[in-house]
Amino acid sequence: MITRENITSHELIGLQAQIVESTNKQIIGLAGKVVDETKSMFTLNTVKGNKKFPKETARWKFSFSNDNAEIEGTQLTKRSYERMGVKA
Repeated sequence: MITRENITSHELIGLQAQIVESTNKQIIGLAGKVVDETKSMFTLNTVKGNKKFPKETARWKFSFSNDNAEIEGTQLTKRSYERMGVKA
């Protein structure tokens, strides 16, 4: 079960995400469903289609099970299986 404390060790694809802070002021507030993830990028399905955003330069808010968690992108700059501790 995903909680605020363990969200960084879970799969983020399928969660709703929003950019709450960024070095690029134009993308603050953009939101969508995470449809793909690489080591350094999230692909969100936004109202204007799929868009890619760098993880490291933003603070992210994820919504899950009637709860939210905000995470610095620098904590997410690994591949999902590396964050989860799974061998590829």
